[in-house]
Amino acid sequence: MQRFTGKVVLVTGAGSGIGRAAAQRLAAEGGSIFCVDLNLESATETAALITEAGGMAKPQRCDVSDEAQVEACVAACVEAYGSLSVLVHMAGLLKFEWTHEMSLEAWNQVIGINLTGTFLLCRAALPHLIESQGNIVNAASTAALAGLPWGAAYSATKGGVLAMTRSIAVEYAKQGVRANAVCPGDIKTNMTFDISMPANMDPALLTRISSLNGPKGPEVVAGVIAMLASEDGAHITGESIRMDGGTLA
Repeated sequence: MQRFTGKVVLVTGAGSGIGRAAAQRLAAEGGSIFCVDLNLESATETAALITEAGGMAKPQRCDVSDEAQVEACVAACVEAYGSLSVLVHMAGLLKFEWTHEMSLEAWNQVIGINLTGTFLLCRAALPHLIESQGNIVNAASTAALAGLPWGAAYSATKGGVLAMTRSIAVEYAKQGVRANAVCPGDIKTNMTFDISMPANMDPALLTRISSLNGPKGPEVVAGVIAMLASEDGAHITGESIRMDGGTLA
């Protein structure tokens, strides 16, 4: 399938995990990818993987919580490729802490990256997406749909991302822009496997974040992102798709 031939796709969090898998999948389907990550080396690695496979990709460093950097990032994408067709916003931060022990600094960091970052990317991309009749796929989470122990800040941001995505979908539907969110759970990425767990936790609560058929790789999420961002998802907007192996079933 070449569903993204002639399409320009900006992917955040492209240096690893779901972002990298999405960048590779959409590039394999013909898209020109702007690989964005806080870690430029990781973004460059993803871009190299894509170009070595015969695709088109360029790397870009960006702190998604920084307004000026986000505006410059989107402008650089449009300057490099001439347009913007799809925003795949996967950049995020996960912290596990007891809520009563979480500092305001840690709370603000998670909010800044996950929620404010989503707003800033969508705001900067929307004028270009209106012009191209494009679409947005944001990263929500199963944490937006059910309680996540030790994840109050993360859950708050993902619930906010889901609500924001639905609002954007309604607000811009008549201008030809779609907006959807994916809600992954128990996906094998560095973010989920390198996370430190809080002291004195109850291991029984881990069943709330464990899939029934075991964790899966980020490519399973990339496939759903590709569907939503392509013409196969032309009549889907304001929707969230849960991929958690039955955790919340």
